[in-house]
Amino acid sequence: MSVADKIRESLSRSSWIRKMFEEGDRLRQLHGPDHVYDFTLGNPDLEPPDCVTKRLQSLVHNPVPGMHRYMSNAGYRETRHAIAAHVGRQAGLSLTENHVVMTVGAGGGLNVILKTILNPGDEVIASSPYFVEYGFYTDNHQGKLVVVKTRPDFQLDPTAIAGAITPRTRAVLINSPNNPTGVVYPASTLRALAEILKQKEAEFGSTIYLISDEPYAALVYDGVRVPPILGIFEHGILVTSHSKDLALPGERIGYIAINPAIAEAGVLFDGLVFANRILGFVNAPALMQRLITDLQGESVGVQVYQERRDLLYSHLSKLGFDVVKPQGAFYMFPKSPIPDDVTFIRAAAKHNLLLVPGSGFGSPGYFRIAYCVPKQVILNSFPAFERVAREFGLR
Repeated sequence: MSVADKIRESLSRSSWIRKMFEEGDRLRQLHGPDHVYDFTLGNPDLEPPDCVTKRLQSLVHNPVPGMHRYMSNAGYRETRHAIAAHVGRQAGLSLTENHVVMTVGAGGGLNVILKTILNPGDEVIASSPYFVEYGFYTDNHQGKLVVVKTRPDFQLDPTAIAGAITPRTRAVLINSPNNPTGVVYPASTLRALAEILKQKEAEFGSTIYLISDEPYAALVYDGVRVPPILGIFEHGILVTSHSKDLALPGERIGYIAINPAIAEAGVLFDGLVFANRILGFVNAPALMQRLITDLQGESVGVQVYQERRDLLYSHLSKLGFDVVKPQGAFYMFPKSPIPDDVTFIRAAAKHNLLLVPGSGFGSPGYFRIAYCVPKQVILNSFPAFERVAREFGLR
């Protein structure tokens, strides 16, 4: 046996995103890159803003003594202080550096959180469609992912979440703006959910954390605002990264911020720091921590993504696709013209149109488009979308 049974089983149902991206490489070799329309991977094509380049150049040319050495497993104090001030301003709370842990991206942060809070068999509730790795992350720490459906517009359904809460529920995990739908959960929905969690905590005599995964929080359109969850949920934990807002996905720099009102917040902080170490992350990348310290609140220009969203949304709607207009991030999640989304995306691939089936996000019957690609790729893809629409009787 070359690998563990669990890994072998996981490989059989692992990421459709990567599978379709690899198919794109094959098609590009056959047809050339200009004739393949790859919407599979959420890999920002924008370069980081100028402030990132200038700060990086400054660090390279004026190195801080010892800047590549180990630091506290929580991260540099000055970096955590800057983030605490930024998050605190947004939430209307007073955070200190002892409410922030620097992590290896948001994915690393989620694993740190789940390692810290889960006992074997504890449950984490997520709403579909959801980022596919949530199930694997939860399983990493002997937890169980419990999935409930969102409403037809992909908004959270607090009643459905309430019905899924049991004495074993340890956390509710949300992602806003959402991958893969691009929807943003409004404050009214989050306040309703917060009240439900309070009632369930009282009923079961337990703590239920609200974990908000927010790497796209700065990428929102049309004046939409992502509500600050630490100001809404007493047991709120924010996890995010600078992969999308500063276009630094390969640098793996993120953080966890906790609500100071959490009972035993100090113990939770210590647990997060300990988990950061024993999971092998040890600490977030030193250079990136110094880079982002003074860049809190900076972001790439969202107008570029908004223009791409508008182009795609308008064209697909005219072709007859049923699609909810994204409010943020750089994803769109149209309904498949046929119930079998896998068959549909395979048919689309015959037109060199690379999409990801909704089954990969816990929502069969849909497909995801990642529009973090050059505008010209989107424009060039329109005839392919038209051919697919005709093939499936949409026009």
